[in-house]
Amino acid sequence: MAMLQDEYKKEEKINGVLYDMSPSPSYQHGIVNGNIYRIVSDGLKGSICLAFMENLDYRYHAEKNDDYVIPDVMIACDRKHLKGGSYSGVPKFIVETLSPATAFRDKTEKKKLYQDAGVAEYWIVSPRERAVEIYYLENGVYELRYSYILQDDKEEAHYNADTRITLKEFPHIRMTLAEIFENVD
Repeated sequence: MAMLQDEYKKEEKINGVLYDMSPSPSYQHGIVNGNIYRIVSDGLKGSICLAFMENLDYRYHAEKNDDYVIPDVMIACDRKHLKGGSYSGVPKFIVETLSPATAFRDKTEKKKLYQDAGVAEYWIVSPRERAVEIYYLENGVYELRYSYILQDDKEEAHYNADTRITLKEFPHIRMTLAEIFENVD
């Protein structure tokens, strides 16, 4: 049994420090990632770019060290930087979906390393709050461009479930807040 547990162990290495990503986050975390991944992946059909969900190490300083993170959703377009289970190019888009164990790191260390690596668009998604923060890289610094908390009650003044979010680098890829949080109870 111990061998099976080791096989499913998931970790990240940031600035030489290993972070255990086990146990798996809540099922809502996976639902949100799946919803975003499905829409993004469908939108990339026929292009050189590929979408990945929780299954590819991003080696953000491959020339300097062996650090890596595993983004929840990522778009990679420079296929020559794909090798085995990792990508060492610059992703166009990354989503990190918050869990209690990773929220602080996703909002600080990972946000900074994605910014420094040149990732054009970074989303921080909270299934628990049903919220999305969208950062665009402007002059080498992330600027918070949009911040949403889903309000899906049509009777409420701030109803926004039909609000469409468009990926900056891929304007043909759009999704609503309701689609992002579909089936998240």
